[in-house]
Amino acid sequence: MNGADRQPDAAPPTVRSGGGHTRFGRALYAVLWVLSRTLGVAMFGARTRFAEKLPPRGGLLVLSSHQSHLDPLLLGMATDRRLSSLARSTLYRFKPFGFAITALDAVPIDREASPVAGMKLVIERLKRGAAVIVFPEGTRTSTGRLGEIKPGFALIARRAGVPIVPVAIVGAYECWPRTRRFPRPGRVRLEFGRVTTPAEVAAVDDATLTAALTAQLHELDAVARATRAGRPITVPPARPPAPPAPAPA
Repeated sequence: MNGADRQPDAAPPTVRSGGGHTRFGRALYAVLWVLSRTLGVAMFGARTRFAEKLPPRGGLLVLSSHQSHLDPLLLGMATDRRLSSLARSTLYRFKPFGFAITALDAVPIDREASPVAGMKLVIERLKRGAAVIVFPEGTRTSTGRLGEIKPGFALIARRAGVPIVPVAIVGAYECWPRTRRFPRPGRVRLEFGRVTTPAEVAAVDDATLTAALTAQLHELDAVARATRAGRPITVPPARPPAPPAPAPA
């Protein structure tokens, strides 16, 4: 339900990310969606709120805060879109696991190679109509708070010509911080913000876009923390990024 708390839908999402999925990949995603939804609600009390409905098809850049290893599962179970996540190329070395994440449409990223190559892979996947998760902090938080938002996502969205939706995850750090080997029960909240359209992306420079989405992420994080603590607050939805001021004559 948009604009209100909700649990994830009771049925697995329809595959709407541009086609090309194998039958095994579709079945595996559906099974993992049900399992992650059950785990998310039962163990982590996951709750989600959307500022507006997500685009049902076409490329979509999901710009998320990064709290723990749980984040891709939490995001996937919360949405009615099939999501692709970035995966370190080293994860493919274990063949069974590599086969599984390939079937799930993970985007392989070699951290030792040029970042340009990884960006090209993400842009290609977005142009094919996929919804791709990007964590602009670059790594999991070590404190539970939002880290520095890196600007690379702006170029990706611009080159791919896709909308961006920011989402703040709160509580996953407490459930599975970097210092623990295994997760523990807790309460997790996801707050999805307004969708920045391709036209809005194209109308501004990268610095303006990065500043606007960074502000949205901080606002969503604040709302999620207050609501999770039982202190609901209302934050006006972030305005579309303003175009840069014209140069003086």
